[in-house]
Amino acid sequence: MPTVRFRGREFECEEGAILRDVLLDADETPYNGAARYLNCRGKAACGTCAVEVDGAVSDPEPKETRRLSKPPHEPDSDLRLACRTRVLGDVEVRKRAGFWGRKA
Repeated sequence: MPTVRFRGREFECEEGAILRDVLLDADETPYNGAARYLNCRGKAACGTCAVEVDGAVSDPEPKETRRLSKPPHEPDSDLRLACRTRVLGDVEVRKRAGFWGRKA
């Protein structure tokens, strides 16, 4: 089972699990501030679940790529949408600052 490391915690998940679901199931969140309440609930429409991910994950799908190429995100930011990213192996996840999670 893959291990997800996030905010000083480690937890296991099924291979292929959606990262957003893994974090929420572990009582963590891929959102900052009010985005915890003001988000699209995993439909890749808002972009507030953007995170940095190091490790084995699925390739970005077209819907994710389109959303991350629109403001306030930038296509070359190396961020992933937690709602569209599948965990394929051990990963480390970091959430950047700001409502959209894009500030270094």
